[in-house]
Amino acid sequence: MLDRIAYKFTEIVKTISGQGKITEKNIQDTVNEIKIALLEADVNVRVVRRFVNRTIQEASGENVLLAVNPGQQFIKIIYDRMVGLLGDEKQDLLLKGPDTQSVILFMGLQGSGKTTTIAKIAGRLKREGRVPLMVAADLQRPAAIEQLKVLGEQVGVEVFTEEGNKAPQVVKNALVFARKRQFNTILVDTAGRLQINRELMDELAKIRDIAKPDEKILVADAMTGQNAVDIAKEFDEKIGITGVILSKFDSDARGGAAISLKSVTGKPIKFIGTGEKLTDLEVFYPDRIASRILGMGDVVSLVEKAQETINQKDADTLIKKMRSAAFTLEDYLDQFRRVRKMGSVQSLIEMIPGAKGTINEDDIDEGEMKKEEAIILSMTPTERRNHRIIGPSRRKRVAKGSGTSVFEVNRLLKKFENMRLMMKKVAKNKKYQAKMFSQLGRI
Repeated sequence: MLDRIAYKFTEIVKTISGQGKITEKNIQDTVNEIKIALLEADVNVRVVRRFVNRTIQEASGENVLLAVNPGQQFIKIIYDRMVGLLGDEKQDLLLKGPDTQSVILFMGLQGSGKTTTIAKIAGRLKREGRVPLMVAADLQRPAAIEQLKVLGEQVGVEVFTEEGNKAPQVVKNALVFARKRQFNTILVDTAGRLQINRELMDELAKIRDIAKPDEKILVADAMTGQNAVDIAKEFDEKIGITGVILSKFDSDARGGAAISLKSVTGKPIKFIGTGEKLTDLEVFYPDRIASRILGMGDVVSLVEKAQETINQKDADTLIKKMRSAAFTLEDYLDQFRRVRKMGSVQSLIEMIPGAKGTINEDDIDEGEMKKEEAIILSMTPTERRNHRIIGPSRRKRVAKGSGTSVFEVNRLLKKFENMRLMMKKVAKNKKYQAKMFSQLGRI
């Protein structure tokens, strides 16, 4: 996610933060590096020009040049400018209260991930307590209706379908159906095309006029860079959009679409698709994305992800086990699975302050982690609760059952024993904990 631009900006930040004094020359040198990084990330040329000019203007002020820590002051200016480009603040879906019907119209070109994104939003709204209905009004793409039905079953949301009518009439009938059945949020899937054309826009305009949507959301492929921005501009001019969801954001190494979109169209990015799972959808926080781009991490998102996988009661139980050295391979397996639910190793590294560029993702072998899981699953429940009973004959059986070697089983058990000792030490030593937290605070 944003790998290329994040790497460039991490290097820029490291260089400027090491400057004991900020001069007109190193401001100009740094800004030139920023300009190159943004252009290579496929950011709109006019957006780059405005960013550069405002950064030079603010950084050349007396407050920065004579500041106690001018390097950090300069970085703060770059960060603020980046947040401004991305949209300043997060933008929620603008829906009516739960007792009133709200309509969200989704649009986008074929291949943008529109139908899957609708299901992700429907699942999210359901978890938030709303009663959503998805409307299959994409009558152009083969199997689009069937795809929405399958996704509806997966997220537990009903899908309205109708044969024999054109899309605008299907939407009209769906609204009547929704009122009768007391669905308070209607999500309309519409047809896409390989490119924008008059037929597509005419149909969308008719649906818009019938549905009178509260939100008109464009789903755009983040990987297409400036093309996504141009598409958003065209949809906005012809239909009017209220926001954008960038799909495939986890595969976007450059970041051009995210950085340019708000400045060029004036429309906010509301969500980003971060994977193929139906839960892989995140609210777009400009400040958090700016932090990731500048290599500063994203602790808030990391904590939120952790809170989704472990509650306070479970955390307290885990701490007690760590203090008493009662932490077992069963607990290890449980924590291992919780961490995996939080996302890929790469996405977690991006959220840790200072980790991007210093921790090599290649050194963290996800294949090895899966192998460890297979080894533990090959053990009996008794062995998982008391690893000390796993002698030579048991180790051979576990190795055979997991498709690994006795050497690999021995390595896991030794690693686990060392980890238990370290956990016990950390959990009991308040001074050591304080030292760790103070180090984290300085990152």
